[in-house]
Amino acid sequence: MSISNENEFKGIMKVGQFVAKVRKAMMLYVESGMTTWELDQYARTFFENESVDSAPNKDYKFPGMTCISLNHEIAHGIPSQDKIMHNGDLINIDISAHLNGFYADTGISFYIGEEGGVKFANLCEAAVQSTLAGIKQARTGNPLRWIGRSINHTARGKGFKVIKNLAGHGTGRKLHEEPQVLNYEDKSERRVLNEGLVLAVESFVSNGSEYAYESSDNWTLITGDKSFAAQMEHTIIVTRKGPLIATL
Repeated sequence: MSISNENEFKGIMKVGQFVAKVRKAMMLYVESGMTTWELDQYARTFFENESVDSAPNKDYKFPGMTCISLNHEIAHGIPSQDKIMHNGDLINIDISAHLNGFYADTGISFYIGEEGGVKFANLCEAAVQSTLAGIKQARTGNPLRWIGRSINHTARGKGFKVIKNLAGHGTGRKLHEEPQVLNYEDKSERRVLNEGLVLAVESFVSNGSEYAYESSDNWTLITGDKSFAAQMEHTIIVTRKGPLIATL
């Protein structure tokens, strides 16, 4: 969607602040020995207490309130009582919500314990920096492809690759809208960013695979070669003065 009035702006900011709150709370709540189902149930309390819809659950019948992915899983991991998080694990949480007719989407990869930091700190930081570099390009009149160019350039500058078949997207009135926001530059892409456009900008940064593969549960996306990938996602609003991040 493209924001055209104050009510729409407030709607995006409100749902954006909600998913950001849940993202931060989930990161603080995680501990070694916890299942991904327990973490998702914790997130559920926020949705229910504030009468907010889980967007993937509402729109796609996803079997959870949030997507929680572990280690070689990249995205769309199903919360499970059989998946236990341990020190040294790489975790991704993706939270998207629907509130009063508006959508926002956010996510982050992080790790548990010092062992996790040794293995994944650089990868997770590269995902954050790649997303922020892409977001900087989200200014009215800039080519859409510059977002992906900056994500890819930043990731490769830090020694990593991007997942080429996963992408950010428009959002706002639906969870997934046009345009698709690639992790790399497609020089055939000719669209430019218009004032008020709402985007979910996300990097998928990998230490190996450049493609995601669907697992046998028909939801979870994995690297396929046992490499690791990290993500960072923010919902933003394109303006003439530069991007406004709704999910800080």
